[in-house]
Amino acid sequence: MRIAMWSGPRNLSTALMYAFAARGDCAVWDEPFYAAYLQATGIDHPMREEVIAAGETDPAKVAAACAGEIPRGLSLYYQKHMTLHMIPGFPRDFMCACENVFLIRHPARVVASYAKKREGTTLDDIGFVQQTELFDEVADRLGRAPLVVDSADIRATPRETLEKLCDALGIAFTENMLSWPAGGHPDDGVWASHWYGAVHRSTGFAEPEGVLPKLAGQYERLAESALPYYEKLRAYCL
Repeated sequence: MRIAMWSGPRNLSTALMYAFAARGDCAVWDEPFYAAYLQATGIDHPMREEVIAAGETDPAKVAAACAGEIPRGLSLYYQKHMTLHMIPGFPRDFMCACENVFLIRHPARVVASYAKKREGTTLDDIGFVQQTELFDEVADRLGRAPLVVDSADIRATPRETLEKLCDALGIAFTENMLSWPAGGHPDDGVWASHWYGAVHRSTGFAEPEGVLPKLAGQYERLAESALPYYEKLRAYCL
């Protein structure tokens, strides 16, 4: 089974990738389209040149690999995708070969976290619009809503939420998914040194988050703009 997990940045996506990698039966791929996205858009991201040099910049080849053979003969293939990477013109037919799941997080938390790592954050940067478009595309194909999981639920009740997710995917939950070694994962993208500091210090999911962060000015407006997209998908959560 190939699992395409669709989220924006700062959504607990790396920790969830670590959880699946810890199963022992699951290969993982960290942001398959990142290099192709940077090459195609010319956008300036931290470690841009290193990401392009380390990755595949042909989106057709990336898509073919996403739908291709699962590495090391394992039974599961978890692909951590950023919704903003799926720009017009990039092939999406590989999604038909995957179980597509949508990982969401309240936009106030996303904006507060992302702004610490990269200034000048825009709505395109945080992926909510693209996530909703991909959700609608998958729903139209399936004739039903695809799976949605909220990072807040994972942090509040990790065992119960992961049990629900595994059950919905038709795979067994394992205790291994609740912890991992500190220090990162061999399949981390080259950009991990900039973005993954907190999860590299972790050995499991963090405690539930507190009250929503207070935002001001452009960041408050940005979170408000993203909120309807989050709320739409939140209605379909496990």
